[in-house]
Amino acid sequence: MVISNKIKTAIQNGSMVRLMFEDGIKLKIQYGKDAVFDYSLGNPDLPPPLAFKAALEEVAAEDKPGAHGYMPNAGLQETRSEIAKYLTETHWEELGAIFDVDHVIMTVGAAGGLNCVMKAILDPGDEVLVLAPYFMEYFYYVDNHGGALKVVETDSGFRPVPGRIWDAIGKKTKALLINTPNNPTGAVYGPGELREIGEVLSQASNRFKRDIVLVSDEPYRKITFKGIKAPSVLAAYDRSVMVTSFSKDLSIPGERLGYVAINPRMAGAGDLSSAVTLANRILGSVNAPALIQRVVKNLLREEADLGMYEERSVFLAGELRKLGYEVSEPEGAFYLFPKSPIPDDLVFASLLREENILAVPGEGFGRPGHFRLSLCLDKPMIQRSLQGFSRALEKARHSFDGEGQ
Repeated sequence: MVISNKIKTAIQNGSMVRLMFEDGIKLKIQYGKDAVFDYSLGNPDLPPPLAFKAALEEVAAEDKPGAHGYMPNAGLQETRSEIAKYLTETHWEELGAIFDVDHVIMTVGAAGGLNCVMKAILDPGDEVLVLAPYFMEYFYYVDNHGGALKVVETDSGFRPVPGRIWDAIGKKTKALLINTPNNPTGAVYGPGELREIGEVLSQASNRFKRDIVLVSDEPYRKITFKGIKAPSVLAAYDRSVMVTSFSKDLSIPGERLGYVAINPRMAGAGDLSSAVTLANRILGSVNAPALIQRVVKNLLREEADLGMYEERSVFLAGELRKLGYEVSEPEGAFYLFPKSPIPDDLVFASLLREENILAVPGEGFGRPGHFRLSLCLDKPMIQRSLQGFSRALEKARHSFDGEGQ
């Protein structure tokens, strides 16, 4: 066979999110797009802010020599400079440090940024801790660069447990990868929780005499509910890196633009910056897309109508509870993570699919017994899907009751 056994296995396992998304495309062709309720992929459906279109038209009309040519691997100087100013301003109250252009590396989305960071910090066999539930692609990002993913369970409310993190750290631990606001749960880790995590990592770094890095994946940072503000993870621990993108808050996921921000207080920040920049090149990205870098540099304070996600969250969570589901409202991101009404979340996801509802089983996120619903559907579509949720719940109850007799 031409392909490697490793990739063959990856194809067979697949990403549940992507498999369901592609399944949804087929169902929409078969039944019509208004009859399929695709809650699978976190694919923003909100239009970008008006300022994005204006900036795009302005940049496209520019006639600058070399505008579409190669650039430094870390990205356009003017874009990185604006982001550094923005980060200094938005993190100053908690962090009290100044970002400069060398603390920012432009990447091909947050996924590209995470791969660059893992390439930069991991030696073969190093372990990366991740808190469950977690974004399922993390396994591949770590494995791509010779690392091993080690899962640490959160509590029943999806909150980090410092003692469990401490117990999981060993001689091979190189990083803890967190995601807040969290995909799939919507949990937003508070400043106290982050400080506790930072203290655990500081003590463990001293104990094992190696630098353990805190990597924070933050593409949902601006999407928070109930007046909650996502605190600065960088303020909690000096050996920290933030990876983010413009995909969710500007609603431009297909443009693939993100960046890595290195904590200015980190000892050796310059070395890590050079390493991430080199990784950007040797992984084949070379540099992030030039056009979109020029577009977003003046849009750092712009965002899509993100309040729509909170409205959908409150509405769908409330309606599902009326039907009999167990679900809590998230604090951020744009997902619900209800409890499956039967123990086998894969079986329940198949019952939902019979109603043309595509939901991702919690098993794929390292937390079986739940399922994830993306809130990237408008309210009329959500409303029309409720009858299907009701029928699937009745089927599940009937099936489970029958098995128990």
